[in-house]
Amino acid sequence: MEACDVLIVGGGPAGSTCAWQLKKAGLDVVILDKQTFPRHKVCAGWVTPAVLTSLEVDYNDYAKDHIIQPITSFITGMIGGKEIRTEYKAVVSYGIRRGEFDHYLLKRADVRTDEGVKLEEIRRDGQHWIVNNKYRTPLVIGAGGHFCPIARFMGAKPGSKEAAVKAQEVEFLMSEQQKTQCSVAEETPELYFCPDLLGYGWIFRKGDYLNIGLGRQDNHSLSKHVTRFVDDLVARGKVPGDIKEKFLGHAYLLYGDSPRKIVDDGMLLIGDSIGLAYPQSGEGIRPAIESGLLAAKAIIAANKQYDRKTMDNYINMLTQRLGKMEKQTASPFTETFLPKITQFVGKQILSNRWASRHIVIDRWFLHNNQAPLRA
Repeated sequence: MEACDVLIVGGGPAGSTCAWQLKKAGLDVVILDKQTFPRHKVCAGWVTPAVLTSLEVDYNDYAKDHIIQPITSFITGMIGGKEIRTEYKAVVSYGIRRGEFDHYLLKRADVRTDEGVKLEEIRRDGQHWIVNNKYRTPLVIGAGGHFCPIARFMGAKPGSKEAAVKAQEVEFLMSEQQKTQCSVAEETPELYFCPDLLGYGWIFRKGDYLNIGLGRQDNHSLSKHVTRFVDDLVARGKVPGDIKEKFLGHAYLLYGDSPRKIVDDGMLLIGDSIGLAYPQSGEGIRPAIESGLLAAKAIIAANKQYDRKTMDNYINMLTQRLGKMEKQTASPFTETFLPKITQFVGKQILSNRWASRHIVIDRWFLHNNQAPLRA
């Protein structure tokens, strides 16, 4: 039996960030993940300068061996409707490939890893957990995403009464011919909202890689929405018409829509295993990373007292950072307007240059109103 101070199930950005901070504080950490890194992870994948600041990642150092696409403008609008281009005088975000980004963060954490191994068994033994009959630890952290096995162990039931967002997306390396058929600029992600405002599609070019996807809170006939979106993009000459790669699906919870328990005795959740994606954009990398930082801070402050009451401090930190965990409504526009916003008002926002910049992009997607969370 191997002993460790903390065992983290899931080696994504939340898990590796938490492990990185705990290791710096002198704790012995093990990360268990069912996949082997570098893994294939499809994700729109943009991170703001605030995320790099929180992670203490130097752009130039990362760019030596990884794709990190500077973003200086956006195109927004409604699917099939008018486009608005918003330009900035400086870099406001970066595009990354999640397979590279996650592997980088995991290696940087410099902790023991057990990759390609599923969580098969977990049981309580006094003040410790026995995991897979191999590890003995006083604290287990669930960082395994929407379907995290630790979240399930704590009572979560993905796919039951949870109002999850579901998305389909693809990311592939374009051929020389496909590049000539793609008019998307590398520095300009394009975002197109569904007419009913229950989701949006995106196109994002990262060098020679192209990412296309669409997510909706109402996921009925999701594949049909994706097909219509891609057909419209092809008709406009935005993307090549010979995409053979399969669109992959995934699900996540918006912050406020999660009924999941966050802490228990000797156990807590971080990242998408809780459901922290921003309600207005569905972006989850930044809140996942921040949850990892906050969890590490709470764990260090707990001084090995991991009872539920002590670990409630972590929930308090999340609330202070992300706001009260209140139930969200279907439309992203409810942050500024009444819950029963009409499609007419939504279309006015997306067709207005000032609102597109200052509300949709600056506030909802870039979160420029919030300073970086520092480790």
